[in-house]
Amino acid sequence: MSYPRGRLRWGALGLAGFLAVAAPVFAFALPDVEALSKLERGRWQLRDAAGQSRSICLGDANALIQLEHEGVSCEREILASDKGGATVQYTCPGRGFGHTSIRIETPRLARIDTQGLVDGRPFSYRAEARKVGSC
Repeated sequence: MSYPRGRLRWGALGLAGFLAVAAPVFAFALPDVEALSKLERGRWQLRDAAGQSRSICLGDANALIQLEHEGVSCEREILASDKGGATVQYTCPGRGFGHTSIRIETPRLARIDTQGLVDGRPFSYRAEARKVGSC
C-alpha cells in the first residue's frame, strides 16, 4: 500500500514532534535498578559514619537513590548497575542534583555513598542502611 507523499511527510513530522515532546517525560521513567529489587520492604535505619541516624519506611527501594531529594521528581541516569549494586546520577530541576552509589550486602543491609547539592546546600556522606522492622 502506498501513501501520498505529503501524508507520509506529515506523519513523519508528527512522530518526530511527539518524540521531541515525550522524550523528556520518558527520561523520568527509567527502569528500576535491578539490585534494589532484592531489598526487603519495611522500616530501615540509615546511619552515617558520624553516628547520626534516621529511619525511613521503605516501600520503593529506588527511594535510596535520592535520599536528600525525597519526594522530588528528578531525572535519573544509571551510570552502572549489576546484581550487587548501582551508581546513579540525578538532577532535580530547581532543587539540585546528586550522585549515589549503592552496594547491596544482603536483602536487609546496604551501603550508600551519596553526594550532591540540595536547595543550594552541599551534602556528602556514606551510610549503612539496615532493615529494622516493619512500617
